[in-house]
Amino acid sequence: MSWAMLAGFATFLCVGLCRGFPLKALLRMSAVGARDSLIVVRIMLIIGVLTGLWRSAGTFAFLTAWGLRLIAPNFFVLAAFLLPCVLSYAIGTAFGTAGTLGVALMALARGGGVNELITAGAIMSGIYFGDRCSPASSCAHLVAALTKTDLYGNIRLMMRTALLPFLLSLGFYLFLSLNNPMREFDGAALAALETEFNLSPLAGLPALIMLVLPVMGVKVFPAFLTSILCAFFCTVFVQGMDIEGALSCALLGFHVPGDIRVLFHGGGLTSMLEISFVLVVSGTYSGLFDGTGMLEGVQSRIEGLIARFGPFPVTALTGTAANAVFCNQTVGIMMTNQLIRQPYERQGLTRPELAQDLANSVAVIAGLVPWCIACSVPLSMFGVSFRAIPYSVYLYLLPLCYALTRRRFLSPLNFPPTTAKI
Repeated sequence: MSWAMLAGFATFLCVGLCRGFPLKALLRMSAVGARDSLIVVRIMLIIGVLTGLWRSAGTFAFLTAWGLRLIAPNFFVLAAFLLPCVLSYAIGTAFGTAGTLGVALMALARGGGVNELITAGAIMSGIYFGDRCSPASSCAHLVAALTKTDLYGNIRLMMRTALLPFLLSLGFYLFLSLNNPMREFDGAALAALETEFNLSPLAGLPALIMLVLPVMGVKVFPAFLTSILCAFFCTVFVQGMDIEGALSCALLGFHVPGDIRVLFHGGGLTSMLEISFVLVVSGTYSGLFDGTGMLEGVQSRIEGLIARFGPFPVTALTGTAANAVFCNQTVGIMMTNQLIRQPYERQGLTRPELAQDLANSVAVIAGLVPWCIACSVPLSMFGVSFRAIPYSVYLYLLPLCYALTRRRFLSPLNFPPTTAKI
């Protein structure tokens, strides 16, 4: 992706030169856009440190183990949706949830005779519930930064717009659970977790901090830093790792030998370097587009479509195309925002509307595009094909329900007038 983005940057520079802009001016425009992306990069790097230490502190293992303990065989498919919802909201990452709890749930499904495609679809729905609206989610932070809106205000409205599709998904997975019960429960995965990690309640404290502090009104960065500090102490004093090893997990990720620990490998500041680089290069696109007016023709057509069909259908279509072309949720969100921001502004639409439209379309539709990494990577972790996508009902119920109820949720009563215009 990095090479592709650099090739795109070089191409857009050439277009700017052909339009008569001096190279120095184009580079200055690029620098302005790249600088604007740094706030998102800072968040990404902090999330990398957070997830590395949550792995080493046993936080992921603790949440996974308790999720496995709560499963009732007759409601396994329902649990395969609900437990990833909870974990993804706690840790803010779809891939982290898929690679830990998701893999464990798939192993249980295979051992218990539950349909693998149904289970994988339920997990896909769950992992993107939190990935979209968690205070620890890089996706939620990206949407807030791009639209210049308040993160917690966005999340409150995201939770409200998620209620109807969530309830419909519950009913769907309950029906599938009753018709696909687990024959037997294999406790080997739970026993392995208890052997290789200290699952003391203290190991769950870093996640609890991220759940509680935002509710208490604590701002994002202090909440992150408090959770990181807590996870560092848990790594050293609960899991028994030395300080040097804990610092290595924060920077390079968790990579400790062990049959079950391999499921929790990853994270760390370095895990976010490539996506941070992609974000900076994407920011240069924004600067070039704004400075040269390169996208004005496309944006004028989009504005005409918005006037004819409404803002959300056009945003959903644009986001689907961006996900399909760039095969990446983050770049898809950034490019969709770049294409629709000015048409929204000209139509008198608001920043909260733009934020919700992005969060309820491109952010979740990425999980439905088979060749997009938001879909292909979790499915490869689960060992199933794209035939699991039809069972990921939350991912298409959310845009559909939002399209039908958007006007009620985005009435002036739902957000302050100070954020009204883009």
